[in-house]
Amino acid sequence: MQIITNTGGIAVTNCFVIADESAKQAVLFDAPDHTVEPMLDELARRGWELIGLWLTHGHFDHVADHLVVTQKFPNAKVLIHELDAPKLRNPKTSVFVLPFTIPPREPDGLLDDGQKLAIGSLELEVIHTPGHSPGHVMFHLASEKILVGGDLIIGGSIGRTDLPDSDHAALEASVRKIMRLPPETRLLPGHGDISTLGQERENNPYVQQILQTLSS
Repeated sequence: MQIITNTGGIAVTNCFVIADESAKQAVLFDAPDHTVEPMLDELARRGWELIGLWLTHGHFDHVADHLVVTQKFPNAKVLIHELDAPKLRNPKTSVFVLPFTIPPREPDGLLDDGQKLAIGSLELEVIHTPGHSPGHVMFHLASEKILVGGDLIIGGSIGRTDLPDSDHAALEASVRKIMRLPPETRLLPGHGDISTLGQERENNPYVQQILQTLSS
């Protein structure tokens, strides 16, 4: 397994490639604006097939360059949870005023909680973690102790819940759900630095407060 990462766009968003280099298959997780092209070029250079763009959720900074991805790798399947699919189908509904236009598209498939996906021999499980957005998901690669996290837990903080379809109580429940995974699990977040769930438990005051509220 190999991981390639890049960070960019107007919201300083992370995206990740996870690859089974033996099978020469890879998946891109999220597509921030002005960020994915160097990664796509590297995949092409290595001769890896990009089989998917798997989206943690539908906010603009995670879907903006979906067309860039599928123009270079037309067979890559764009997957998103059903509850966030409307954001992909109609990006103009974004509450943010953007200096670029995100083209609409129909997803190639819909994600669901507990769904199993594969990148070559690597098996991942979809975990539905609503709150920041109703269709937010995370991707758990248990064999490698990897969690592609989107905007649930980010950079020592948590995802914002002041957006029209956010739900803070749902986000708290999602944090508690995720924090039951092994503490050594590496968290690949949508923003900020890579950490572990154990580090977030020890150092993230928002996660600490949510977990303390549960036990009090």
